[in-house]
Amino acid sequence: MQQIQAVLCGYYGFGNGGDEALLASLLQMLPDHVTPLVLSSDPPATEKLHGVKSCDRNHFPTVLSAFRSSQAFIWGGGSLIQDSTSTLSPLYYTGLMFLAQGLGLKTIAWAQGIGPLNNPRNRWLAKQCFRACTGVSVRDLNSTTLAQKWKLKALQAPDPVWALDSTSVYHLVNLPNPRIAISLREHPLLTPQRLQLLGEALVAFQAQTQASILLLPFQPRQDLEIAQGLQAKLEGPSEVLQLSDPRQLKGIFQTVDMAIGMRLHALIMAAAEGCRCVGLSYDPKVTQLMTEINCPGWDLENLPDDIHAISKVWTEQYRQGKRLTADDRQIRREQALEHQTILGQVF
Repeated sequence: MQQIQAVLCGYYGFGNGGDEALLASLLQMLPDHVTPLVLSSDPPATEKLHGVKSCDRNHFPTVLSAFRSSQAFIWGGGSLIQDSTSTLSPLYYTGLMFLAQGLGLKTIAWAQGIGPLNNPRNRWLAKQCFRACTGVSVRDLNSTTLAQKWKLKALQAPDPVWALDSTSVYHLVNLPNPRIAISLREHPLLTPQRLQLLGEALVAFQAQTQASILLLPFQPRQDLEIAQGLQAKLEGPSEVLQLSDPRQLKGIFQTVDMAIGMRLHALIMAAAEGCRCVGLSYDPKVTQLMTEINCPGWDLENLPDDIHAISKVWTEQYRQGKRLTADDRQIRREQALEHQTILGQVF
């Protein structure tokens, strides 16, 4: 089969473990005859981490040259087309999609979580882009509903990270058992008051369970300060662990008994590795996942103001909570691999 080159575009090279996991999942599913060229904020880091060719996503002449030497363009997975965190972000991604379509490349919107799109202009741009794509897959029911409203044919399957191969990292963790992982992120809903509550609840939880606390900053430039601040409050064993390899990041959840996660992919990775979970939602995508996997927790806006109420839920889940069964995890993995179908159809 003739070799072709595809430009891969997502939130890559920013040190975000979830987005790097999406890229690793896409590369894992890409047909062998497709050579990836990844647009990245940090091309050398992307090349080193993933072993692929990469170029600067912010240097337009380089991007244009990449497009002209390629036959396909893929929006990598995730919530690229949304304006809740940035009004400019959807303009960047739709602009590249329009360029690719204008140059005659095959275009794929892959494993997308569409929205929220609060700006009417952004909704219109997104609709035009998606409708002109050669193939579309989405990762959640809300995106499917929007696609149907736009009269758009889209394959729905769980987030691809459910199917990402993990790497064992037992040798990297030096904490005594049992271990609890926690992953928080910077966000307006995680106010100083709520962060203080969570910190005090974590202290109470550790005292009651005698567990070691493993703090995982998924995107260190945003999360590391929060993780270090929580660690400073703890009296028992704890460690802040930074991992850039998404396969290792997923594998870390094989070493812990429960995960307290705010980031979507922290919860996906934990559940996929058979870990008990508690969620702290800042976004509808996290709330939807918590419902799907029957994960206790709270929307941050509704976080209790009583540290003992928070600690009690954590303790009950730790001692009596259910994990996803091996069969459930395998089903989700197989369903997530359906995102590979759209790649096979287009290529």
